[in-house]
Amino acid sequence: MDSPSDDVAQYVYSFIGGPQLTARPDELGGPVTIRHLPLKSGTDYLSVRAIDRAGRSSTTTTYWIRIKSGRAPVAHWNLADPAGSTTAAAEAGPAADAGSRVVFGTTAPRGTSLASVASLDGSSHAFLTPHAPAVDTAKTFAVSAWARPARTDRNMTVAGQDAGAHAAFTLGLRTRHEGPQWSFSIGGTRITGGAPETGEWAHLLGLYDKETGEARLYVNGNEVGTPAEATPDRTAGAFQIGRSRKGGGYGDRWHGAVGDVRAYDRVVVPAVVTELAYRKPTLLGHWSLETATDGASPEQSGKAPLTLGPGASIHRGPDGSCLPDLDPDCPFVPYPLVGDGHLQLDGATGHATTGSAVVDTSDSFTVGVVVRLADAEPAAPMTVLSQAGEHTDAFKVRYDPAVHAWQLVMPLRDEAGAPEVVVSQIESADGGEGQGHRLAVVYDDATDRIQLYLDGYTNADATATFPNGLPSSGALQIGRGKAGDGWGEYLHGDVDEVQAYAGALRDRDIAFLGSGGGPCFC
Repeated sequence: MDSPSDDVAQYVYSFIGGPQLTARPDELGGPVTIRHLPLKSGTDYLSVRAIDRAGRSSTTTTYWIRIKSGRAPVAHWNLADPAGSTTAAAEAGPAADAGSRVVFGTTAPRGTSLASVASLDGSSHAFLTPHAPAVDTAKTFAVSAWARPARTDRNMTVAGQDAGAHAAFTLGLRTRHEGPQWSFSIGGTRITGGAPETGEWAHLLGLYDKETGEARLYVNGNEVGTPAEATPDRTAGAFQIGRSRKGGGYGDRWHGAVGDVRAYDRVVVPAVVTELAYRKPTLLGHWSLETATDGASPEQSGKAPLTLGPGASIHRGPDGSCLPDLDPDCPFVPYPLVGDGHLQLDGATGHATTGSAVVDTSDSFTVGVVVRLADAEPAAPMTVLSQAGEHTDAFKVRYDPAVHAWQLVMPLRDEAGAPEVVVSQIESADGGEGQGHRLAVVYDDATDRIQLYLDGYTNADATATFPNGLPSSGALQIGRGKAGDGWGEYLHGDVDEVQAYAGALRDRDIAFLGSGGGPCFC
């Protein structure tokens, strides 16, 4: 910023949607330089006013800035090559030669666009390299990959680049006294965070920003650790997958699976990091509960139906044969919660079940439901959704009148009476009136987080850390939960629109649950 006036003491400026900021020149009437990183493509603008020593302002000048999308990776290997391949084809950059202990055709992380990935056994012949640098480490760069460790008891490298006898940077796993952590190291600076788990996929991205001089680490789309200043080694060597340069040789060899390795010559902004790490959920079942034949309500795509137990029935809305407002003899029939019908449960024995497990509770999952309580002051807790392990529910969603709240309950062990993690959303009981509430359970195994949503929203009280979901072999239950050796906490009320997904839905997708359709994942 500059002005023809030699009396300018400061400049007041703002970007679109941002606060007003002030920049002062080193000497009166001099120019100033600011740095600004746009976080999305599109049109931005910068508005500037010059202020002199007396506080008088110039008119505002506006500069329009049109920002294009970020450049594609300068190197990209998806590692989805056919089994038996000796070279990894490149989506960008040179192909990478594969060592003899690289096995292609390994199962890719669910919910991604990858068809398959490569597995490495941690030996000296388990690596891939294009025999050339992928990035200029003296400038801004980023490197990312999907990684699934087969072990977490030693240091291992997913990707890096040589710098003479050492590595210019490494992205991988480090063992520490507090346990294994993901790691990004560059120029003697190391950032660690996240908790690698054997056999569990994670998306990693390490970033060095030349403008700020800082390095950052992202795990599963979330920044971990603390950004740190770094001074990278300027020596350029070959890019490596599955090993890092150490003392003139190679070490820290990767034992596990790896895929979709990318290198960028730019900043990868947080929204793009999130998209790279996104795993699209898979619909496991959608029960609209509008009809039942022979005691079974169908799943929309023909999967296992919900079998109705004693005390459970399908309520249908008015059939249109008469109008209560015009005909005093016409009985009042309440409308269904959603669509043409819903499930009614009597609070004594009423329930519905799939007969087998629906969601894998040891991995990420989402379950949604619409529910309306029949009582204004329930006498005891009532469960609307549950799925059991061998000895207890792996998860359950219930209403607890003692605290006037919906609760998500997940035990830490598959034992009767085991400690439980409980999150809750305060809400008054319905008393049979209104359109009920849309509840959703989201367990994200990648971030070790559980959340309970009420009518599309969650909060800090409804969110908790949960590192390991319990395996579940029991059927999905509607309207009851485990109670000792039997069943209990029967729900008195109405239930509709039960949906179950493998994977964790995003906040913006939760809003679509319970509407009669489903998320578009766009």
